[in-house]
Amino acid sequence: MAKAHSGTPNDGAEDPADTPRFAGPDEDVPSGGSAARSLGSWAKEVLIIVAVALLLSFLIKTFLFRAFFIPSGSMENTLEVDDRIFVNQLVPEPFELKRGDIVVFRDTQGWLPEPAAGTTDSNWFKDALIFVGLVPDESQQHLVKRVIGLEGDRVICCDADGRITVNGEALDEPYLFPGANPSDMPFDVTVPEGKIWVMGDHRNASADSRANTDKPGGGFIDVDDIEGKASVIAWPLDRMGFLGNYPDVFADIPDAPQSSTGREQSAP
Repeated sequence: MAKAHSGTPNDGAEDPADTPRFAGPDEDVPSGGSAARSLGSWAKEVLIIVAVALLLSFLIKTFLFRAFFIPSGSMENTLEVDDRIFVNQLVPEPFELKRGDIVVFRDTQGWLPEPAAGTTDSNWFKDALIFVGLVPDESQQHLVKRVIGLEGDRVICCDADGRITVNGEALDEPYLFPGANPSDMPFDVTVPEGKIWVMGDHRNASADSRANTDKPGGGFIDVDDIEGKASVIAWPLDRMGFLGNYPDVFADIPDAPQSSTGREQSAP
């Protein structure tokens, strides 16, 4: 026996939304042109979204952050070969540069050898990604080091315990590569105006300020050559994280004497 349902036999059939309908001879039927217009509208929205994303990426790369990759082990273990990092371009201006900051700077002093002709792999797609900031630019000569001395600082290697001193205050450097000495090369320098003194965390494998005192800049880097402060490791994923500047290491350093603007002595 069939189960009876409450309501009229045609309950709900009067609602056009509940019953199938056939178009009459005078009614319009959706055409293929309407579907094409809908697809075109969707494609237009996607293109607008992509264009806005690329524009934002370009603006971020130009004014805020820029991507770089690490080609050597001079900053191990803080940075490892093939790490991808993001650099904050708001340092040193408008935000202040500090001792301990890891900075990327242009090689205007000739620290690096000139790249061999034809060794730069390039194509239009990669160039476009570099332009908008999605891929690091490998064609330009840059270095990455840690700031040890700022303008006016006197930086010396080493004290009786083998530590580097800045304005007479010894540094205990936890970021150094395991087993590496603060420096095996003695030096005594005073950082000139508008310059910085930089060193790699893997001191035995870093051709930093110490190794370039014979260059025109005397081993010092122009603040104007700084691209920015390395802030984040973005790749590989298992190394993703923020980069610190170890403020406790440099917290007790006294201010540099106002009259200290020249180099006292440097290692050969």
